[in-house]
Amino acid sequence: MSNIVEPSVDPLVRQIAARVRTERERRRWTLAQLADASGVSPAMISRIERGESSPTAVVLGKLSAAFQLSVASLLALAEGTQDAQESVADTPGMRRGADAAEWRDPGTGYRRRQITGPRFPAEIAEIRLPAGARVPYPAAAFAFVRQLVWVLDGRLTFHDGDTVHELDAGDTIELGAPAERVFANTTDAECRYAVVLTRDAQP
Repeated sequence: MSNIVEPSVDPLVRQIAARVRTERERRRWTLAQLADASGVSPAMISRIERGESSPTAVVLGKLSAAFQLSVASLLALAEGTQDAQESVADTPGMRRGADAAEWRDPGTGYRRRQITGPRFPAEIAEIRLPAGARVPYPAAAFAFVRQLVWVLDGRLTFHDGDTVHELDAGDTIELGAPAERVFANTTDAECRYAVVLTRDAQP
């Protein structure tokens, strides 16, 4: 079966498909090996790589953990795939808000918009977490990175391992050693927060 993604697929889903396949192939992993490392079925990985399925945030968390990348890094790399091929900015380093790709988790409605470009030394993303949404990530998704979460609007219930933090607008938390983490919105209003990430070491 062909690995070519159909042109009708959403551009960002197509870029995620290409990035997942690239990360797997540069490690010389088979689908089965990535499945073993991530806990995601080979069939699901195959559908993602072909652009036939838009992965949920949870699935991206498992895949990024297997690659020893953060979810933010995996998505930023995917978004950078098109940036590297196209020169659309009139001013170097300038990006219009309307031009920023937004990724939506088909499972929870979680939305993520990359703020920084691929050449900036830190990764900054804006997240909108719908009321009632809960997004868990494995500890390995936080390996090799330093990360800060800054709540902009609403309330975020943040599980850092066994510790739970209730974060209101203006609150920040700097993450330490990798741990299983959950981003949850237990309110009836959207929560908007920013994630700032820098890389400690190359996996």
